This record gives sequence, C-alpha cells and structure tokens, in this order.
Amino acid sequence: MKYLIWILFIASVGSIFLGFAIPDSDTTDALKKANEIAISEKLIGFGIVGLFVLVFPLFSYYRWKDKKASDYMLNKENIEKMRAYNNKKE
Repeated sequence: MKYLIWILFIASVGSIFLGFAIPDSDTTDALKKANEIAISEKLIGFGIVGLFVLVFPLFSYYRWKDKKASDYMLNKENIEKMRAYNNKKE
C-alpha cells in the first residue's frame, strides 16, 4: 500500500509539472500551440484529481487503519485526562 501511494503521488505530481512544462515549447503554429495547451490543461487536471481523489484518501486510510477515532475526539473523558496531566505538570 505504501509503495502504491508513492507511485500515485509521483505520477500525479509529475503530471502536474509536465502540464506546466508543455506550453513552454517554441511552437509557432497556432493549431499545435492550441493542442499543446489543451493537453497541458488535461495533464494538470488529471494530476490534481489523482492527488485529491486517489492519493489523499489512500494515504488517510493507510495512516488511520489501526487507530481508534475516539482517542482523538474531545469528549468528557479526554478533557479530564488533559486536566489531570496539566495539573500533574504544575
């Protein structure tokens, strides 16, 4: 899972950078330039979608799969633990 996340992350970031690099060519033909711009916009879009639809949810699942969400919620029991910890420090 870890390597899949890294591969998708690198592919997404690479797609974004490639999308920004394509329109910088020295093409003088207007049709080719328009085609390059269209392709670069698609690459940037697919890179962003890849990051936010694939990489971020997979990373979140990978990091939180063995943890209880209730340990990180602010409820009465956790507030009492925090108060006891702070009182013990003083």
